[in-house]
Order: sequence, then C-alpha cells, then structure tokens
Amino acid sequence: MKKILLILIAFMNIYGSCRYSMRDVSIPPEVKTVKVNYITNEARYINPQLSPKLTDKLRQKIVNQTRLSQTNSEANYEISGKITDYSVSTSGISNQQSASNNLNVSVHITFVNRLDNTKNFEADITRNFPFSAQLSLTQAEQQLANEIINNLTDEIFNRIFSNW
Repeated sequence: MKKILLILIAFMNIYGSCRYSMRDVSIPPEVKTVKVNYITNEARYINPQLSPKLTDKLRQKIVNQTRLSQTNSEANYEISGKITDYSVSTSGISNQQSASNNLNVSVHITFVNRLDNTKNFEADITRNFPFSAQLSLTQAEQQLANEIINNLTDEIFNRIFSNW
C-alpha cells in the first residue's frame, strides 16, 4: 500500500510540476473587428523600412492567427504604436576595443478595447539584438531585419492577445 501511495504521490508531483497551460489567443466572442494603425517612427535614428514592415507583419499575424476582421474604420480593438528608440550600444569589449554591439529597438504600443475600457493599456516593448562590432550598422540591419520584425511582432501580438 505504501508503494502505491508513493508512486501516486510521485506521479502527481511530476504531472503537477510539468503542467503548463497557456491560452494562445484570448478574444471575447463579441469582439469582431480590429484596426491596426500605422506604426510611426519617432526614434532619433530612423530605419525607413522598420515602420512599414512592422505594421504589415502585425496586421498579417492578427488576420492569420485570430478570427478578427481588419477594418480601417472604427473597430472593437484598435492598436497604435510608435518606434521610440532605435540605437546601437556596445555590449562587449575585448582588448580595449568593441567586440560586440546591440541594436536596441523600443516600440510604444497603445491598445484600445472599445467594448471594455478596463482592458485598454499602453506598453513599451524593448528588445536588444546583438551583432558583431566588425559589422557596420547597415550590415547589421540587413542581417537582423527579419529577426527584429518577427520578434517585435510576436511580442506585440502576445502582449495584446495572450492570457499569461
């Protein structure tokens, strides 16, 4: 009897500690439409491709991964944003020279839920993308472009639609 009880307790501990639950997308049934405004670029240094690509990728992700219809008029959900930082900082030094850098990107997101004002929020999303100091900024931007867009899009999407 003790062995069965120990096995049962061990099973419950393993099962209980491994259980992880996350709802991928949490949208109330009464929400039908979304409007994603153009994400402006207000950073000191402007990458001219970042705003349009980030806006398009976010729109595509919402259309492809939710049941919401996109609209350009008043919507149940409205998403706005602006790029507030796009800068480079040194992240590693070797032999008194820069060995690695970070491309720092910050986006300020405003989410408006017209059906439930208590769900409105503003959030800053900041990500650092490391690159070799041997690369120029232009080379690093080319190398990191897809990673930056995908990472920021996922972070914005998760912040808005996921119940963590």
